[in-house]
Amino acid sequence: MSETHTEPSGDTICTASGALARRQAGILLHPTSLPSGRLDRDVDRWLDTLCAAGMGVWQMLPMGIPDHTGSPYQSCSAFAADPALLGDITGLSLATLSLEAFRRREAAWLQDFARFRVLKELFDGAAWQDWPAPYRDREGEALEHLDREQGARIAEEIEQQYLLERRWMAIRAECRRRGLYLFGDMPIFVALDSAEVWSCREQFLLDDKGQPTFVAGVPPDYFSETGQRWGNPHYDWQAMQADGFRWWRARMRRALDWFDIVRLDHFRGLVASWMIPADSPTAADGFWQAVPGDALMQALHEEFPELPIVAEDLGVITPEVTALRKHFGLPGMAVLQFAFDAFDDNPHKPANITPDTVVYTGTHDNNTLRGWFSELDEGARHFVYQLLQGDPTEDIVDLVTRRTLETQACLAVLPLQDVLGLDGDARMNTPGTAEGNWRWRFAWSQIDQGRLAWLKQQLRATERLHDC
Repeated sequence: MSETHTEPSGDTICTASGALARRQAGILLHPTSLPSGRLDRDVDRWLDTLCAAGMGVWQMLPMGIPDHTGSPYQSCSAFAADPALLGDITGLSLATLSLEAFRRREAAWLQDFARFRVLKELFDGAAWQDWPAPYRDREGEALEHLDREQGARIAEEIEQQYLLERRWMAIRAECRRRGLYLFGDMPIFVALDSAEVWSCREQFLLDDKGQPTFVAGVPPDYFSETGQRWGNPHYDWQAMQADGFRWWRARMRRALDWFDIVRLDHFRGLVASWMIPADSPTAADGFWQAVPGDALMQALHEEFPELPIVAEDLGVITPEVTALRKHFGLPGMAVLQFAFDAFDDNPHKPANITPDTVVYTGTHDNNTLRGWFSELDEGARHFVYQLLQGDPTEDIVDLVTRRTLETQACLAVLPLQDVLGLDGDARMNTPGTAEGNWRWRFAWSQIDQGRLAWLKQQLRATERLHDC
Protein backbone atom coordinates (compact mmCIF):
# COMPACT_ATOMS: atom_id res chain seq x y z
CA MET A 1 0.00 0.00 0.00
CA SER A 2 1.34 3.44 -0.85
CA GLU A 3 1.53 6.30 1.62
CA THR A 4 -1.58 8.43 1.20
CA HIS A 5 -2.72 11.43 3.20
CA THR A 6 -5.38 14.06 3.52
CA GLU A 7 -3.73 17.44 3.84
CA PRO A 8 -5.14 19.83 6.44
CA SER A 9 -6.82 22.79 4.85
CA GLY A 10 -7.00 26.45 5.79
CA ASP A 11 -4.71 28.79 7.62
CA THR A 12 -2.74 28.17 10.76
CA ILE A 13 -5.27 27.85 13.59
CA CYS A 14 -3.07 28.43 16.62
CA THR A 15 0.16 30.21 17.33
CA ALA A 16 3.01 29.57 19.72
CA SER A 17 2.69 31.00 23.21
CA GLY A 18 4.66 31.24 26.42
CA ALA A 19 8.25 30.01 26.05
CA LEU A 20 7.70 29.50 22.33
CA ALA A 21 6.44 33.03 21.63
CA ARG A 22 9.76 34.81 22.15
CA ARG A 23 13.47 34.06 21.90
CA GLN A 24 14.48 31.78 24.73
CA ALA A 25 17.14 29.27 25.61
CA GLY A 26 17.18 26.18 27.76
CA ILE A 27 19.21 23.20 28.91
CA LEU A 28 18.36 19.54 28.31
CA LEU A 29 18.94 17.50 31.45
CA HIS A 30 16.91 14.51 32.54
CA PRO A 31 16.40 14.33 36.34
CA THR A 32 18.22 10.99 36.43
CA SER A 33 21.34 12.91 35.35
CA LEU A 34 21.29 15.09 38.45
CA PRO A 35 24.10 14.07 40.85
CA SER A 36 21.63 12.19 43.04
CA GLY A 37 19.47 11.03 40.14
CA ARG A 38 16.42 12.11 42.11
CA LEU A 39 14.00 14.96 42.64
CA ASP A 40 15.62 15.95 45.92
CA ARG A 41 17.46 19.09 47.00
CA ASP A 42 19.60 18.82 43.88
CA VAL A 43 16.62 20.25 41.98
CA ASP A 44 16.75 23.56 43.85
CA ARG A 45 20.46 23.81 43.19
CA TRP A 46 19.85 22.96 39.53
CA LEU A 47 17.26 25.72 39.21
CA ASP A 48 19.84 28.11 40.67
CA THR A 49 22.25 26.93 37.99
CA LEU A 50 19.75 27.56 35.20
CA CYS A 51 19.17 31.07 36.49
CA ALA A 52 22.90 31.73 36.87
CA ALA A 53 23.32 30.86 33.18
CA GLY A 54 20.41 33.08 32.11
CA MET A 55 18.35 30.12 30.91
CA GLY A 56 14.56 30.16 30.81
CA VAL A 57 13.72 26.53 30.02
CA TRP A 58 14.48 23.15 31.59
CA GLN A 59 13.93 20.30 29.12
CA MET A 60 13.93 16.63 30.09
CA LEU A 61 13.14 13.17 28.72
CA PRO A 62 9.91 11.25 29.46
CA MET A 63 9.29 10.97 33.21
CA GLY A 64 7.81 7.47 33.07
CA ILE A 65 9.18 4.26 34.54
CA PRO A 66 12.05 3.11 32.27
CA ASP A 67 12.35 -0.38 30.84
CA HIS A 68 15.04 -2.91 31.78
CA THR A 69 17.61 -1.08 29.62
CA GLY A 70 16.90 2.22 31.37
CA SER A 71 15.08 3.74 28.41
CA PRO A 72 12.29 6.16 29.38
CA TYR A 73 10.87 5.77 25.86
CA GLN A 74 9.60 2.23 26.56
CA SER A 75 7.69 2.69 29.81
CA CYS A 76 5.16 0.42 31.49
CA SER A 77 2.81 3.41 31.70
CA ALA A 78 2.09 6.45 29.55
CA PHE A 79 0.64 8.26 32.59
CA ALA A 80 2.61 7.26 35.69
CA ALA A 81 5.88 8.85 36.81
CA ASP A 82 8.94 6.92 37.92
CA PRO A 83 8.87 6.30 41.71
CA ALA A 84 12.67 5.96 41.63
CA LEU A 85 12.78 9.75 41.19
CA LEU A 86 11.39 10.32 44.67
CA GLY A 87 14.07 11.95 46.73
CA ASP A 88 13.73 13.67 50.08
CA ILE A 89 9.98 13.56 50.76
CA THR A 90 10.17 15.30 54.12
CA GLY A 91 6.97 17.26 54.56
CA LEU A 92 5.18 15.40 51.78
CA SER A 93 2.91 13.42 54.06
CA LEU A 94 -0.25 11.95 52.66
CA ALA A 95 -2.18 14.62 54.57
CA THR A 96 -0.60 17.46 52.58
CA LEU A 97 -3.47 17.31 50.12
CA SER A 98 -6.28 14.87 49.88
CA LEU A 99 -5.10 11.54 48.55
CA GLU A 100 -8.69 10.75 47.72
CA ALA A 101 -8.97 13.89 45.61
CA PHE A 102 -5.89 12.75 43.69
CA ARG A 103 -7.39 9.31 43.18
CA ARG A 104 -10.62 10.78 41.84
CA ARG A 105 -8.86 13.20 39.51
CA GLU A 106 -6.61 10.51 38.03
CA ALA A 107 -9.15 7.69 38.11
CA ALA A 108 -8.89 7.09 34.35
CA TRP A 109 -5.47 5.44 34.74
CA LEU A 110 -4.34 5.29 38.38
CA GLN A 111 -6.09 2.20 39.76
CA ASP A 112 -5.33 0.10 36.70
CA PHE A 113 -1.71 1.20 36.74
CA ALA A 114 -1.38 0.12 40.37
CA ARG A 115 -3.05 -3.20 39.61
CA PHE A 116 -0.71 -3.73 36.66
CA ARG A 117 2.38 -3.15 38.80
CA VAL A 118 1.18 -5.57 41.47
CA LEU A 119 0.26 -8.24 38.94
CA LYS A 120 3.70 -7.93 37.34
CA GLU A 121 5.20 -8.72 40.74
CA LEU A 122 2.84 -11.62 41.39
CA PHE A 123 3.65 -13.23 38.05
CA ASP A 124 7.44 -12.74 38.27
CA GLY A 125 7.63 -9.95 35.72
CA ALA A 126 5.87 -11.86 32.96
CA ALA A 127 4.32 -9.83 30.14
CA TRP A 128 0.59 -9.32 30.73
CA GLN A 129 -0.26 -11.44 27.69
CA ASP A 130 1.26 -14.39 29.59
CA TRP A 131 -0.75 -13.92 32.79
CA PRO A 132 -3.54 -16.35 33.65
CA ALA A 133 -6.46 -15.59 31.34
CA PRO A 134 -8.75 -14.10 34.04
CA TYR A 135 -6.14 -11.42 34.79
CA ARG A 136 -4.97 -11.07 31.20
CA ASP A 137 -8.55 -10.45 30.11
CA ARG A 138 -9.47 -8.32 33.14
CA GLU A 139 -12.39 -10.45 34.27
CA GLY A 140 -14.40 -8.67 36.93
CA GLU A 141 -14.17 -11.41 39.53
CA ALA A 142 -10.38 -11.66 39.12
CA LEU A 143 -9.90 -7.91 39.56
CA GLU A 144 -12.16 -7.86 42.62
CA HIS A 145 -10.11 -10.68 44.14
CA LEU A 146 -6.90 -8.76 43.38
CA ASP A 147 -8.24 -5.62 45.02
CA ARG A 148 -9.18 -7.56 48.17
CA GLU A 149 -6.02 -9.64 48.50
CA GLN A 150 -3.48 -7.03 47.37
CA GLY A 151 -5.18 -3.86 48.56
CA ALA A 152 -2.19 -2.72 50.60
CA ARG A 153 0.27 -3.08 47.71
CA ILE A 154 -2.11 -1.39 45.30
CA ALA A 155 -2.51 1.48 47.77
CA GLU A 156 1.28 1.74 48.06
CA GLU A 157 1.66 2.20 44.29
CA ILE A 158 -1.03 4.87 44.31
CA GLU A 159 0.56 6.68 47.24
CA GLN A 160 3.92 6.74 45.45
CA GLN A 161 2.29 8.44 42.48
CA TYR A 162 0.61 10.89 44.82
CA LEU A 163 3.88 11.79 46.52
CA LEU A 164 5.57 12.19 43.14
CA GLU A 165 2.76 14.49 42.09
CA ARG A 166 3.15 16.60 45.23
CA ARG A 167 6.90 16.84 44.80
CA TRP A 168 6.60 17.80 41.15
CA MET A 169 3.93 20.41 41.82
CA ALA A 170 6.27 22.00 44.37
CA ILE A 171 9.02 22.05 41.73
CA ARG A 172 6.64 23.51 39.16
CA ALA A 173 5.53 26.21 41.58
CA GLU A 174 9.17 27.17 42.20
CA CYS A 175 9.82 27.27 38.44
CA ARG A 176 6.84 29.56 37.96
CA ARG A 177 8.15 31.83 40.72
CA ARG A 178 11.43 32.10 38.83
CA GLY A 179 9.75 32.42 35.42
CA LEU A 180 11.24 29.11 34.24
CA TYR A 181 9.39 26.86 31.79
CA LEU A 182 9.33 23.08 32.12
CA PHE A 183 9.67 21.20 28.82
CA GLY A 184 8.61 17.54 28.76
CA ASP A 185 8.72 14.71 26.23
CA MET A 186 5.95 12.38 25.02
CA PRO A 187 6.75 9.24 22.99
CA ILE A 188 4.14 8.83 20.27
CA PHE A 189 3.81 5.08 20.86
CA VAL A 190 3.47 3.13 24.10
CA ALA A 191 5.10 -0.13 25.13
CA LEU A 192 3.22 -3.36 24.46
CA ASP A 193 3.81 -4.56 28.02
CA SER A 194 2.21 -1.53 29.63
CA ALA A 195 -0.71 -0.72 31.87
CA GLU A 196 -2.47 1.22 29.14
CA VAL A 197 -2.37 -1.54 26.52
CA TRP A 198 -3.58 -4.03 29.15
CA SER A 199 -6.40 -1.81 30.41
CA CYS A 200 -7.41 -0.16 27.08
CA ARG A 201 -7.12 -3.02 24.61
CA GLU A 202 -9.87 -1.55 22.44
CA GLN A 203 -7.58 1.38 21.60
CA PHE A 204 -4.90 -0.84 20.01
CA LEU A 205 -4.63 -3.35 17.16
CA LEU A 206 -4.48 -6.59 19.16
CA ASP A 207 -5.75 -10.14 18.74
CA ASP A 208 -7.99 -11.94 21.23
CA LYS A 209 -4.98 -12.88 23.38
CA GLY A 210 -3.64 -9.34 23.56
CA GLN A 211 -0.88 -9.84 21.02
CA PRO A 212 -0.33 -7.10 18.42
CA THR A 213 -1.38 -7.73 14.85
CA PHE A 214 0.97 -5.00 13.63
CA VAL A 215 3.93 -3.31 15.31
CA ALA A 216 5.56 0.08 14.82
CA GLY A 217 8.88 0.97 13.26
CA VAL A 218 10.38 2.73 10.25
CA PRO A 219 11.10 1.37 6.76
CA PRO A 220 14.48 0.48 5.26
CA ASP A 221 16.62 3.50 4.47
CA TYR A 222 20.20 4.58 3.89
CA PHE A 223 21.11 3.68 7.47
CA SER A 224 19.44 0.26 7.66
CA GLU A 225 18.57 -2.05 4.79
CA THR A 226 15.96 -3.84 6.91
CA GLY A 227 14.53 -0.75 8.65
CA GLN A 228 13.81 -0.53 12.37
CA ARG A 229 11.30 -2.80 14.10
CA TRP A 230 10.38 -1.09 17.39
CA GLY A 231 7.72 -3.58 18.44
CA ASN A 232 5.20 -1.09 19.87
CA PRO A 233 1.56 -1.94 19.14
CA HIS A 234 -0.25 0.33 16.70
CA TYR A 235 -3.28 2.33 17.71
CA ASP A 236 -6.74 1.47 16.44
CA TRP A 237 -7.20 4.95 15.02
CA GLN A 238 -10.76 4.21 13.90
CA ALA A 239 -11.77 3.36 17.48
CA MET A 240 -9.89 6.37 18.85
CA GLN A 241 -11.56 8.75 16.43
CA ALA A 242 -14.98 7.26 17.20
CA ASP A 243 -14.76 8.26 20.86
CA GLY A 244 -13.29 11.70 20.18
CA PHE A 245 -9.70 10.65 20.96
CA ARG A 246 -10.60 10.35 24.64
CA TRP A 247 -7.38 8.46 25.49
CA TRP A 248 -5.15 11.01 23.75
CA ARG A 249 -6.92 13.94 25.37
CA ALA A 250 -6.42 12.37 28.80
CA ARG A 251 -2.77 11.74 28.02
CA MET A 252 -2.17 15.32 26.89
CA ARG A 253 -4.03 16.68 29.92
CA ARG A 254 -1.73 14.70 32.19
CA ALA A 255 1.35 15.97 30.36
CA LEU A 256 0.24 19.60 30.54
CA ASP A 257 -0.42 19.24 34.26
CA TRP A 258 3.31 18.61 34.57
CA PHE A 259 4.85 20.71 31.78
CA ASP A 260 4.54 24.05 30.03
CA ILE A 261 5.77 22.61 26.71
CA VAL A 262 5.61 19.02 25.41
CA ARG A 263 7.76 17.52 22.65
CA LEU A 264 5.78 14.95 20.65
CA ASP A 265 8.25 12.32 19.52
CA HIS A 266 8.00 10.86 15.96
CA PHE A 267 5.46 13.49 14.87
CA ARG A 268 5.48 12.13 11.32
CA GLY A 269 3.57 9.15 12.75
CA LEU A 270 0.49 11.37 12.96
CA VAL A 271 0.36 11.54 9.17
CA ALA A 272 1.21 7.92 8.36
CA SER A 273 2.59 4.97 10.31
CA TRP A 274 4.82 2.16 9.08
CA MET A 275 2.78 -0.99 9.69
CA ILE A 276 4.90 -4.10 10.23
CA PRO A 277 3.08 -7.46 10.45
CA ALA A 278 3.71 -8.78 13.94
CA ASP A 279 5.13 -12.04 12.60
CA SER A 280 7.70 -10.24 10.45
CA PRO A 281 11.20 -10.34 11.99
CA THR A 282 12.26 -7.06 10.34
CA ALA A 283 10.64 -3.82 9.22
CA ALA A 284 11.24 -4.54 5.53
CA ASP A 285 7.79 -6.06 4.91
CA GLY A 286 5.82 -3.11 6.28
CA PHE A 287 3.57 -0.61 4.54
CA TRP A 288 2.43 2.95 5.08
CA GLN A 289 -1.00 3.45 6.62
CA ALA A 290 -2.63 6.89 6.77
CA VAL A 291 -3.38 8.26 10.25
CA PRO A 292 -6.10 10.82 11.11
CA GLY A 293 -3.55 13.19 12.63
CA ASP A 294 -5.45 16.28 11.52
CA ALA A 295 -8.57 15.13 13.40
CA LEU A 296 -6.48 14.24 16.47
CA MET A 297 -4.72 17.59 16.52
CA GLN A 298 -8.04 19.38 16.03
CA ALA A 299 -9.49 17.54 19.05
CA LEU A 300 -6.45 18.44 21.15
CA HIS A 301 -6.58 22.06 19.98
CA GLU A 302 -10.23 22.35 20.99
CA GLU A 303 -9.43 21.19 24.53
CA PHE A 304 -6.04 22.94 24.84
CA PRO A 305 -6.29 26.04 22.61
CA GLU A 306 -2.66 27.15 22.98
CA LEU A 307 -1.41 23.60 22.26
CA PRO A 308 2.21 24.10 23.44
CA ILE A 309 3.60 21.16 21.47
CA VAL A 310 6.96 20.86 19.72
CA ALA A 311 6.84 18.44 16.80
CA GLU A 312 9.85 16.11 16.59
CA ASP A 313 10.20 16.14 12.81
CA LEU A 314 13.74 14.89 12.35
CA GLY A 315 14.66 12.50 9.56
CA VAL A 316 12.94 12.14 6.19
CA ILE A 317 9.84 14.32 6.43
CA THR A 318 7.15 14.53 3.77
CA PRO A 319 5.40 17.77 2.74
CA GLU A 320 2.22 16.47 4.39
CA VAL A 321 3.98 16.24 7.77
CA THR A 322 5.21 19.81 7.44
CA ALA A 323 1.74 20.96 6.40
CA LEU A 324 0.17 19.35 9.49
CA ARG A 325 2.74 20.93 11.77
CA LYS A 326 2.35 24.37 10.26
CA HIS A 327 -1.45 24.18 10.19
CA PHE A 328 -1.47 23.89 13.97
CA GLY A 329 1.33 26.39 14.49
CA LEU A 330 3.74 23.87 16.02
CA PRO A 331 7.49 24.46 16.04
CA GLY A 332 9.63 21.75 14.48
CA MET A 333 13.21 20.78 15.36
CA ALA A 334 16.70 21.37 13.99
CA VAL A 335 20.00 19.91 15.17
CA LEU A 336 23.32 21.61 14.40
CA GLN A 337 25.18 18.30 14.25
CA PHE A 338 23.09 17.44 11.17
CA ALA A 339 24.02 20.64 9.33
CA PHE A 340 27.27 19.58 7.72
CA ASP A 341 26.55 18.21 4.28
CA ALA A 342 26.76 19.56 0.73
CA PHE A 343 23.05 20.39 0.37
CA ASP A 344 22.21 24.09 0.56
CA ASP A 345 18.58 23.38 1.48
CA ASN A 346 19.46 21.26 4.53
CA PRO A 347 17.00 22.55 7.18
CA HIS A 348 19.59 22.06 9.94
CA LYS A 349 22.03 24.59 8.45
CA PRO A 350 22.03 27.71 10.63
CA ALA A 351 20.98 29.99 7.76
CA ASN A 352 17.93 27.82 7.04
CA ILE A 353 16.58 27.62 10.58
CA THR A 354 13.32 29.54 10.87
CA PRO A 355 11.64 31.11 13.93
CA ASP A 356 9.12 28.25 14.17
CA THR A 357 11.89 25.88 15.25
CA VAL A 358 13.49 24.56 18.42
CA VAL A 359 17.19 24.23 17.67
CA TYR A 360 19.66 21.94 19.45
CA THR A 361 23.40 21.50 19.38
CA GLY A 362 22.51 17.81 19.75
CA THR A 363 19.74 15.69 21.27
CA HIS A 364 19.85 12.84 23.78
CA ASP A 365 20.43 10.50 20.82
CA ASN A 366 23.49 12.40 19.55
CA ASN A 367 27.05 12.19 20.75
CA THR A 368 28.23 15.23 22.68
CA LEU A 369 29.63 18.02 20.52
CA ARG A 370 33.17 17.25 21.58
CA GLY A 371 32.68 13.52 21.10
CA TRP A 372 31.07 14.03 17.68
CA PHE A 373 33.82 16.35 16.46
CA SER A 374 36.59 14.03 17.67
CA GLU A 375 35.25 11.29 15.39
CA LEU A 376 35.40 13.42 12.22
CA ASP A 377 38.34 13.20 9.86
CA GLU A 378 40.48 16.27 9.15
CA GLY A 379 38.60 17.20 5.99
CA ALA A 380 35.23 17.04 7.71
CA ARG A 381 36.51 19.17 10.58
CA HIS A 382 37.72 21.78 8.13
CA PHE A 383 34.28 21.80 6.50
CA VAL A 384 32.59 22.34 9.86
CA TYR A 385 34.70 25.42 10.58
CA GLN A 386 34.16 26.67 7.05
CA LEU A 387 30.38 26.36 7.20
CA LEU A 388 30.23 27.99 10.62
CA GLN A 389 32.62 30.73 9.49
CA GLY A 390 34.85 30.05 12.46
CA ASP A 391 38.56 30.13 13.10
CA PRO A 392 40.02 26.59 13.18
CA THR A 393 41.80 27.49 16.41
CA GLU A 394 38.48 28.19 18.16
CA ASP A 395 37.04 25.61 20.53
CA ILE A 396 34.42 23.68 18.58
CA VAL A 397 31.94 23.56 21.46
CA ASP A 398 32.04 27.33 21.89
CA LEU A 399 31.66 27.89 18.16
CA VAL A 400 28.70 25.54 17.65
CA THR A 401 27.03 26.85 20.80
CA ARG A 402 27.27 30.44 19.57
CA ARG A 403 25.96 29.57 16.11
CA THR A 404 23.06 27.66 17.67
CA LEU A 405 22.10 30.62 19.84
CA GLU A 406 22.43 33.03 16.91
CA THR A 407 19.87 31.23 14.75
CA GLN A 408 16.35 32.56 14.28
CA ALA A 409 14.85 29.63 16.21
CA CYS A 410 12.32 30.59 18.87
CA LEU A 411 14.00 28.30 21.39
CA ALA A 412 17.61 27.08 21.54
CA VAL A 413 18.37 24.08 23.74
CA LEU A 414 21.80 22.88 24.84
CA PRO A 415 22.35 19.48 26.47
CA LEU A 416 24.21 20.03 29.74
CA GLN A 417 27.02 17.84 28.39
CA ASP A 418 27.66 20.49 25.72
CA VAL A 419 27.39 23.34 28.21
CA LEU A 420 30.14 21.61 30.17
CA GLY A 421 32.16 20.75 27.04
CA LEU A 422 32.28 17.03 27.85
CA ASP A 423 33.54 14.29 25.53
CA GLY A 424 31.75 11.19 24.27
CA ASP A 425 31.96 9.41 27.62
CA ALA A 426 29.07 11.65 28.72
CA ARG A 427 26.78 10.59 25.86
CA MET A 428 23.25 9.83 27.04
CA ASN A 429 22.12 7.31 24.43
CA THR A 430 23.41 5.53 21.34
CA PRO A 431 20.42 4.48 19.19
CA GLY A 432 20.39 0.83 18.20
CA THR A 433 22.25 -0.29 21.32
CA ALA A 434 20.74 -1.67 24.52
CA GLU A 435 23.64 -1.47 26.95
CA GLY A 436 25.39 1.43 28.63
CA ASN A 437 22.78 4.08 27.90
CA TRP A 438 20.77 6.51 30.07
CA ARG A 439 23.28 6.36 32.94
CA TRP A 440 25.17 9.64 32.73
CA ARG A 441 25.18 11.94 35.74
CA PHE A 442 27.05 15.16 36.28
CA ALA A 443 28.87 16.17 39.45
CA TRP A 444 28.46 19.58 41.06
CA SER A 445 32.22 20.02 40.84
CA GLN A 446 31.81 20.14 37.03
CA ILE A 447 29.66 23.27 37.19
CA ASP A 448 32.03 26.14 36.53
CA GLN A 449 30.74 29.60 37.39
CA GLY A 450 33.00 31.15 34.78
CA ARG A 451 31.44 28.94 32.13
CA LEU A 452 27.95 29.95 33.26
CA ALA A 453 28.95 33.62 33.07
CA TRP A 454 30.26 33.09 29.51
CA LEU A 455 27.00 31.41 28.54
CA LYS A 456 24.96 34.21 30.07
CA GLN A 457 26.95 36.68 27.99
CA GLN A 458 26.14 34.70 24.83
CA LEU A 459 22.45 34.69 25.70
CA ARG A 460 22.49 38.42 26.22
CA ALA A 461 24.22 38.95 22.88
CA THR A 462 21.65 36.78 21.06
CA GLU A 463 18.64 38.26 22.87
CA ARG A 464 17.78 35.01 24.66
CA LEU A 465 18.64 36.02 28.20
CA HIS A 466 16.16 35.16 30.96
CA ASP A 467 16.33 37.06 34.24
CA CYS A 468 15.17 34.88 37.12
